[in-house]
Amino acid sequence: MNEQIIWIVLKRLRIPFFVIIITFSISILGLVLIPGVTDQGKPYHMTFFDAFYFVSYMASTIGFGEAPYAFNYPQRMWVSFAIYFTVIGWFYGIGAIVSLIQDEGLRRALSLNAFKKQVENLHEPFYIILGYNSITKTIINKINGVDYRAVVLDKSPQKIEELVLENFYPHVPASVGDATNQQMLKMSGIHQKNCKGVISLFENDMVNANIATICMLLNKKIDIIIKATLPEQVAHFKKMGLKHVQNPFDIISKRIYFGITSPHIWLLEMWMYGHILKLKGRDRFPDGKYIIYGSGRMGQAIADGLKKAGVEYIIKDFDSKKYIEEKESTIYGDAEDMQKLIDLGVKESACVIAATKNDILNLTILNSAKQLNPNIFTMARENSLDDLNIFKAAKINKIYVVEKILADATYNFISRPLVDLFIHEARKQDEEWAEVIVNILNNITGMNPKYFETELNDENAYALNLEFNNGGDITLANLRRSRENKNEMLQIVFLLLKRGDEVYLMPDSQMHLQANDKLLIVADEDTYEDFEYIINNIYELNYVLDKEDTNNLLGFWGKHGKTKT
Repeated sequence: MNEQIIWIVLKRLRIPFFVIIITFSISILGLVLIPGVTDQGKPYHMTFFDAFYFVSYMASTIGFGEAPYAFNYPQRMWVSFAIYFTVIGWFYGIGAIVSLIQDEGLRRALSLNAFKKQVENLHEPFYIILGYNSITKTIINKINGVDYRAVVLDKSPQKIEELVLENFYPHVPASVGDATNQQMLKMSGIHQKNCKGVISLFENDMVNANIATICMLLNKKIDIIIKATLPEQVAHFKKMGLKHVQNPFDIISKRIYFGITSPHIWLLEMWMYGHILKLKGRDRFPDGKYIIYGSGRMGQAIADGLKKAGVEYIIKDFDSKKYIEEKESTIYGDAEDMQKLIDLGVKESACVIAATKNDILNLTILNSAKQLNPNIFTMARENSLDDLNIFKAAKINKIYVVEKILADATYNFISRPLVDLFIHEARKQDEEWAEVIVNILNNITGMNPKYFETELNDENAYALNLEFNNGGDITLANLRRSRENKNEMLQIVFLLLKRGDEVYLMPDSQMHLQANDKLLIVADEDTYEDFEYIINNIYELNYVLDKEDTNNLLGFWGKHGKTKT
């Protein structure tokens, strides 16, 4: 990259440098050849150094006077010529330098060089994010500087300018570049040891497929998080060995299916995304016929979910672009539109779903349906996060924000892998199991509990690992004891334990722990802080393990002190 910058500079300034050298050389040579007179009236010839020194400040219009002696008339005549001669060459050179500074090729090379150095100077683990939009912006806001750093590539200069104006902290290295270009991916750090993976969530499945293939060739060890919206494309990516293929429409389909057939499984998943751990009236899907407006990818996915749930539905083929062109409006609801809703049976239906690619059309479809059937349950596809407030104001029963679903699912995989794993494992259980789990969580931790992920390693569980190394036998029940009174239990639930490739949902309290076990824990912040003290402080751990005899004084301090070792 430095060689490219030098080559551009030399190429652009070759002629200006040549012109300046020629003008300076002629001017200097003339001064050396023309004889002058000293202060004592003796003849002399200027040295090359004196001539170079004089021409240097004369040509740059600084002007220190005649040196080393006052000039005679032949010298002054030559200097008069040289002033205009060198200034013309000097101005030509300055103009060339200004033009070079504005040269797009040089600016691009300098920008790429700065980008490359910023990436090389990253010491934290990072993800390469391809494309900058509202989805990837949400992901950057969640992970940057918290769990990982982010590096961004986008072929649009305007998008990169938008990212720069966001002023992310820590700084997000970003560059204009083609995501399918191997050289740009290498410059983005795909070969670096601290590169964790590549995120490609483009709308076009084929673009994502090309990127996945290139990334796998460049670095097989990294995670490739990719979007696919067609079932056959998802299957193709799985065959390629990709661990995480994200299909937002499939997620919506599953949520509708579980919302109808297993509402408590649906609740557990939605709780992981911020929903209160309680089924409210508006959460329950109605019984009866469903109308789906829009037969695209989302409409078909919803239809699959309803079919799997055994729900009667009708899907209306609706091309939003064609409708807008024909009606010259994004407002749905004229007499013809209302009649189509009546013909679809909106007055007798339980739910209407607007799943087109146009948010305004989705809103007006649902408003028209409510005019004909005020009690109908409404669900809408929201394509952009920018329209969220408008959808909330419309009082729609359920809103599926495609961008948010995609961003949240990607974030889970990156930063909350146990949560992501729990969601997938919970979907394999039955409704009875899920209802029991919800009741347990409600009774122990309340209706708005928080969850935490931890790995029992030296960094996160120092005291616990010392005990493991000494042959200690510790169960989950031991770690539920309060550090204030070991006869009392912490209000904590161990939701999932991962040991290598083995996964345990709601592990038994008598299960023996091992080093590097990963735990998904449900508790409030104060209780989890107590748990962290126990697994990191030797004396706190000895106390809950009934090992007070090690040192009574230190044991007392461990019970009542608030510092970790």
